Amino acid sequence: MLLLTALNAKYIHSNPAVYQLQAYLSEYAGHIQIAEYTINQSMEEVFRDIYRKKPEIIAFSCYIWNIEYVCRLASDIKKVLPESLILLGGPEVSYDSETLLEKHSNIDYIIRGEGEKALLSFVKWYFDGEGKREDIAGLVYRNHEQGDITESACQDREISVNRSGNMTPMDECVFPYDDLTDFNHRIIYYESSRGCPFSCSYCLSSIEKKVRYRSIEKVREEIRFFLDKEVLQVKFIDRTFNSSRERAYDIWKFIGEQDNGITNFHFEIAGDLLREKDLRLFKGFRQGLIQLEIGIQSTNQTTIEAVNRSMDLKKIKESVDKINRMGNIHQHLDLIAGLPYEDYESFQHSFHEVFAMKPNQLQLGFLKVLKGSRIREDSEKYGLVYSEKPPYEILGTKWLTYEEIFQLKTVEEMLEIYYNSSQFPSSLAFLLPLQKTPFDFFLALGKFYQKSGLQGDSSGRVRRYLLLQDYFGAYVLPAIPSGRKNLYAEYFSQALTYDYYLRENAKSRPPFAALPTEEEKGVIRQFFKNEESERRFLYGYENYTAKQLEKMTKMIRFQLDIEYLIQTGECREKSCYVLFDYRHRNRLNHSARVIWWKGDSSETKGKSV
Repeated sequence: MLLLTALNAKYIHSNPAVYQLQAYLSEYAGHIQIAEYTINQSMEEVFRDIYRKKPEIIAFSCYIWNIEYVCRLASDIKKVLPESLILLGGPEVSYDSETLLEKHSNIDYIIRGEGEKALLSFVKWYFDGEGKREDIAGLVYRNHEQGDITESACQDREISVNRSGNMTPMDECVFPYDDLTDFNHRIIYYESSRGCPFSCSYCLSSIEKKVRYRSIEKVREEIRFFLDKEVLQVKFIDRTFNSSRERAYDIWKFIGEQDNGITNFHFEIAGDLLREKDLRLFKGFRQGLIQLEIGIQSTNQTTIEAVNRSMDLKKIKESVDKINRMGNIHQHLDLIAGLPYEDYESFQHSFHEVFAMKPNQLQLGFLKVLKGSRIREDSEKYGLVYSEKPPYEILGTKWLTYEEIFQLKTVEEMLEIYYNSSQFPSSLAFLLPLQKTPFDFFLALGKFYQKSGLQGDSSGRVRRYLLLQDYFGAYVLPAIPSGRKNLYAEYFSQALTYDYYLRENAKSRPPFAALPTEEEKGVIRQFFKNEESERRFLYGYENYTAKQLEKMTKMIRFQLDIEYLIQTGECREKSCYVLFDYRHRNRLNHSARVIWWKGDSSETKGKSV
């Protein structure tokens, strides 16, 4: 039996490679099983499960996040299942394969590059004696006979590297998702093309410059399958989905026409390739139908040229702004720290340019000096210092010291907690104008975490609000004129309160949220009594009483004009009741629908923020 084994980073992830290979080898279905684990599981647990299966061949899908785990696991497996062959494949073993075999005597075979044709040839050779091992394209192995796999035999025989394999036409790849039983609450990854037309020196996708596309007819058929099954999210893993702009438009148009109201589709795109016709199409999409990931990486033109990246920043800014104003598409923008010619000051400039675009998420990543990448070959030229072990992350360059990288790591942690989570819109709107720049704010907040011994802290949600209040009290409040300290402290407590209830109908009131007065309680009770009979502001609650409505939603009176604060970053007083409707959430950030009510019979407006 061949065990296709995946060790994913998280449970919600799935591994498209093992399912693709299983589908391609369908004629050997009786010989193949799939086993998916995560690197967060104990190695003993994974080890025992593989041992119970006792496979003849254990094939691991290898990436930078799991290769060390795989190698340690393979070593133990070989000790208790010495007759089992261990085969590795995937991007992390497709380069420097001979060195890996020399270092790890427990590994028998490596498949370099694409696996479909190579693995099929290997299985035919192994199970049916069809063909010769030396003719299997992409295979790297020790020259021991089949069955002679003792450690001494492995070490004494030289390593053979077969010729490179041919690329698999995309329409020959078999759709792997006929059964979705194992994919509940997990992301489904889908591939409609391979390769990338660009030549970014830090990326392995640039090695294969020719892009191969799956036929539009097959893509439509497979999208229809996901829609019929009401899959929650389909993540296209195409490296630049809109490299063929007309093809991308046709697929987006089809998705819009066939929308089931549930499924979300994720695309990694080049923002400067978007056209007005794409944007007009997007404008009519349901909120949350698609989300876009746009890699900017740097706004330093010298850096962009040095890594052979093609990018029109002005066009990207224009497209991102237009999509933002639509309010129906989640945008995720990326930056990479550690690229050539990008020093600390330059990176701050890149950060501020991208932050000003107001993406839903801003990922601050760090250069991975990958095996096989052109930038690894140029590492001496750029003075790149990086970890010798996966994920080969940058430690320094000619332009960036590790001390500065450490500061950027601090910013990254705070950005992830307080910005990318979308849980603090009014708190950030309050705090950001009080610092010179957004970068300065996240760095100062991170240093507060470090000083408090909280770096890497995984505290619960309430604790993060309390920490932000502590930061405000320790570092922000002292700089406010004495006559306005109490007022600003009250304003900030209200901003925290708004953010807290925007995401969750919490039963217990947090310490920073003021108790309602008796007058406010009376107004709120009367509101729900009126709503029970008139149903003016809440929809979808027709069968509930006033008391039930009050429990299912949350109404709070604010003296601070929260809506104005979020829009402008300025504080002004405005008495208003806010009703949080948790049944109707914003599909981009999961925030409750917000209804602003003056506290009388006047008109009220409601929206999701």
